[in-house]
Amino acid sequence: MISLVLLLIGLGILFLAWKTPDEIHRIASMVAGTISLIWGFSLAPLSFQLLFEIISVLAAFSVCMRCLGCGFNRD
Repeated sequence: MISLVLLLIGLGILFLAWKTPDEIHRIASMVAGTISLIWGFSLAPLSFQLLFEIISVLAAFSVCMRCLGCGFNRD
């Protein structure tokens, strides 16, 4: 339960950081949000971590395969 709270706090901080016009506050908020997300993710159950990892690997694979199709030729 605490992991869900930390993940939501981290996402909220990152959302507020994205809307902040001041650069110093944006950087500080991004760092705080990232730390909170990492902390919440490390406390999350193993099944959630595995699900998140599988989704991120599939997303990265699909992006890489798209880039290979439209990349430059190495002739």
